[in-house]
Order: sequence, then C-alpha cells, then structure tokens
Amino acid sequence: MPVYHIPEVAELLGVSDDTVRRWVEAGRLASGRDGAGRRTVDGVAVAALAQDLATAAPDARAASVSARNRLPGIVTRVVRDTVMAQVEIQAGPHRLVSLLSREAADELGLEPGVRAVAVVKATNLVVERA
Repeated sequence: MPVYHIPEVAELLGVSDDTVRRWVEAGRLASGRDGAGRRTVDGVAVAALAQDLATAAPDARAASVSARNRLPGIVTRVVRDTVMAQVEIQAGPHRLVSLLSREAADELGLEPGVRAVAVVKATNLVVERA
C-alpha cells in the first residue's frame, strides 16, 4: 500500500505542507513514521480526503487560471473487468476518468492511493504512473 511524506501529500492535494501537518494534528489524516522517523500518510487516506475536498464549493478564482495538459493527482478508484479498466484520478479539484485496457492498468499498478499523472490530449485522457 502506498504511503506519502507530508510534502507529497501537500502537492497532491494542492495545499501547503503546514496545512497537511495541521490536518494530521487534528486527526483528519492518520499518520505514521518511516524508518528515518519522517511522518508518513497512507495513500488510501489521501485518496479519500482528495475526494472529500473535491466535493467542496469550487474556488471562483480557479476560473481565471488556464489548465495544463499534465495533471498530477492520485488514483481514487479502479474498476476492472476482463478486458478494460475504468480509472478515476483526483487532480486537485478535478476528477478525471479514463478507460484503458486492463493490461495497461495492471502493468502500471494502478490502485487507489497510487500517484498518477493524467495527460489530456484532445478528448483522450492518458494515464501515467508518477
């Protein structure tokens, strides 16, 4: 199961390191320590919080910012069948869904809590493992 350090969580959620630390101290995110004593956060917990934050009211200032075609985020859901997989990524306030072959999803090791980059080209969404 993936775990992340405070700066990585901050980047994934689009907040400051201090905000993540406050969420940990307040119990909003459970944390642990790695072998070097650095604080870690479980990737599945980060994915769940990303979804919660995305349901909040959108920031009106975001409308004035142009989007980029590479959106780093975290996988929040993967549904596989025998041939295809549906992958959901939360990239800041953006929920992106991609359909790709099950083989590709398996090779990338996509599962909730894994960092990924959504690459948008025209109407297609390409998923890369971060």
